[in-house]
Amino acid sequence: MPTVAQFLRSTPPAALRGYFDALQAPLPPELPWDGPGHAIVAPLLQAVNDLDDLSRDKVLNDADRVGAMADEAGEAALYSVTSSRAVLDMLENSHARALWMFQHDPAGFSHAEEVRYADDKRFGRLWEGFVLQPECSVAREGTALQEFQKAIAERFESRHVHVEICDRARPVLGSEDASLVQVAIYREGRAGDIREFVDGRLDRRPWRPVIEAALTYEPDTGTVEVVAPVAETREELVRMFASHLLGSLFLGDRLRVRQYSLERLREPFSFPHDPEDGIEGVRVNLLRLMPYDSQGERITLECRRGSDRSIWQVAEERLRDQGQRIENYLIVQTQFTISFRATPGRRGKRTLPVRISMPKGCDLKDRTDRERLIGEKYLRRWGLLRDL
Repeated sequence: MPTVAQFLRSTPPAALRGYFDALQAPLPPELPWDGPGHAIVAPLLQAVNDLDDLSRDKVLNDADRVGAMADEAGEAALYSVTSSRAVLDMLENSHARALWMFQHDPAGFSHAEEVRYADDKRFGRLWEGFVLQPECSVAREGTALQEFQKAIAERFESRHVHVEICDRARPVLGSEDASLVQVAIYREGRAGDIREFVDGRLDRRPWRPVIEAALTYEPDTGTVEVVAPVAETREELVRMFASHLLGSLFLGDRLRVRQYSLERLREPFSFPHDPEDGIEGVRVNLLRLMPYDSQGERITLECRRGSDRSIWQVAEERLRDQGQRIENYLIVQTQFTISFRATPGRRGKRTLPVRISMPKGCDLKDRTDRERLIGEKYLRRWGLLRDL
């Protein structure tokens, strides 16, 4: 049970005791709750292993959910929805904060999970952006919500639809956080079956998946962002949202498309930056090249950390050996590392690796809000990111 072990090692004993007391699990009375934090891990892990299947599975599932929200991105999602910031600030670490929300504000914890889902998929292949009328109020109950759910059920032929609506915030570079309304949509998918063991024998049982989608609406700008698995359904979801929950017309206006351009990296580049952001330097580690005359081929040039040569020196030497120059290739992917100066109270220096793939791929969407903000600020300044 590696997930449970990590949960027990990372969560303060007092918080663990509160969790297991609420669970009313039959634990041995001699557990060393008042000893050093590390002393409780092994005996408590054994006690969890000795629980009945139902209780043990409950602990495993809870540990999965709490652990998933205990990293920086998870914490940012928790803080974006909670009204108990002062309480969270007083707790020992991120696992304690996630567990407190899980126990004392389960609705808020679920909303934070929805926030993380939407933000993790933002700007990825499941994402699209649109522009609606600004300064609208989002209906959250009554006939409007019922009609919205009914429209989704009819469009997707779903027997069951559930909608969760919450207020949240999103950091904005150089400004106050943007206030958003997030709409999480859960609908029942088409019938299928799933394999499982029944009394020790492999069998199948009927199963209908739950399909998730998410919308965010920013009243100040009218911006709507939608995350949904099927591209053809995203505009329809926004249209239904506008009609039923905003009471507004939707004209199909889309946000400008973000695209990356790596042409700047054909020659040495200094990556200028502001002193207040604490950046020590930027090093390009990888360039992937595609010949203009053969789209089925790729050449990867890599300059590992510790090398005394730049990626451009490597490119010149390797391509010259083949009678080629970098001008004969399209740069389709790069990876570089932003190094930050060491800060007081923090051990070692921090680095931010960034990978960009043409035309729309960038792994900054998988990072913390601060890292995304810093990254996007400089991707634009360095000419690597533009809106079309």
